[in-house]
Amino acid sequence: MAQHITQETFSTEVIASSVPVVIDFYAEWCGPCKLMAPHFEELAQELNESYKLVKVNVDEEQQLAIQHRVASIPTLIVYKNGAVIAQQSGYMDKEQLKRFITEQV
Repeated sequence: MAQHITQETFSTEVIASSVPVVIDFYAEWCGPCKLMAPHFEELAQELNESYKLVKVNVDEEQQLAIQHRVASIPTLIVYKNGAVIAQQSGYMDKEQLKRFITEQV
């Protein structure tokens, strides 16, 4: 299961991570977010050796969403070595999501 991160855990879980981190910025009320969530969870299990997949609820962690200039959801942001290397907004099916994640690194 993808871990939920907060402003307080962001540095430890994302910036200091030894593996690339994929952040799913979402909201409970977002239809496309709900459709994509099962795919994200499956990939969190499948890719857990090479990537860390985490989630940020934009309603609960508004400051993180603002800092990352999240204008629409779902938005995925990929971090590697403490820096953003890719960002994509909008629904993706499982194959699109997997391709987006694995092509970044």
